[in-house]
Amino acid sequence: MPHTFLMEAGKWNLEGHWIDKDELPIIVKGRTLIAWSADNWFTMVTKLVFPKQDKSDITFQYKGRLEAEERRYTYFLNQTALGQVEGEGWVGMDSIIQRYWVLSDRQRRNGFETFYRMNDQTYYYSSGIHAGLNITSMMEAVLTRQT
Repeated sequence: MPHTFLMEAGKWNLEGHWIDKDELPIIVKGRTLIAWSADNWFTMVTKLVFPKQDKSDITFQYKGRLEAEERRYTYFLNQTALGQVEGEGWVGMDSIIQRYWVLSDRQRRNGFETFYRMNDQTYYYSSGIHAGLNITSMMEAVLTRQT
């Protein structure tokens, strides 16, 4: 697989915009750390900050398993804004797409994340969170690998 994001351990910087429903876009910055264990389990931790805004930081802690030569995987996520989440991911030729759903959630929140490979050092990221049938927030950003 040609991917460096998620498929390899590494550190990534994130810069972009977050948009809540009926609000103006705000700047978001963050960092992602990816690690792999010998038995094909990965962990990914992301922290998002909103400079010069009163919006609280958001932390994502993923744990998933991807067998060698597989293109589909499942994961668990603990996210400070959503709580306990389960999801699945698919690895395509140029993108990695993840879909998730919040456990025990009366608002029926769910979401998606897409990581599109621009080159080995850069990915374009877009995501959205839904409550029922409505999109409540979205983010678009660029991930750059730290060397």
